[in-house]
Order: sequence, then structure tokens, then C-alpha cells
Amino acid sequence: MKSDAQILDKKIELIQWLSSLEDNAIIEKLVQFRKSETKDWWRTISTHEKASILKGIEDANKKKIKPHSSAKKLYKGGYKIFWTEHALSELEETF
Repeated sequence: MKSDAQILDKKIELIQWLSSLEDNAIIEKLVQFRKSETKDWWRTISTHEKASILKGIEDANKKKIKPHSSAKKLYKGGYKIFWTEHALSELEETF
């Protein structure tokens, strides 16, 4: 694993290389690469995942939430959070 200093050195090296680059084709490829690496995650998830997230937000807005202890019965470990009814039912279906 590279240290923070080694990564910083690589970044500086890339910046120097990029600042002197004159090949428009390579510049365009780099721009496309950057766009592909910074895609909006929402556009990359399935319709089912989007529907599940939206349903969870709707449930939370309606205060239809369950304590973490309910989910913990199904899943050992995790974080102290509140689960929406929809998310909890999805968890039950999964496990």
C-alpha cells in the first residue's frame, strides 16, 4: 500500500504531465474518464433500488420508522439507526 506522500508525489507528477500535454485526443479521453468516474450514483442503481430508497424516504417522512433493535433481531451487528417499515420489510425478505 502506498503512503500518503507517495500518492501526493503521483498526483503532482500527473498534474505536471497534464499541464504540458498537447494531444487533444488524450485530453478528451481523460475528460471522458473523469466523467465516467464521477457519475451520479442514482443513475447507476436499479429501478428496484430507487423505488426502495424513495419508499424509505416516504416512510421516514410519515414517521413510519422502527427502532434499530427490530432490525438487529434479523441482522447481528450494525449501527444504531432507525429503520423505515419498508426497509425493515426488505431486510426481512432478504434474510
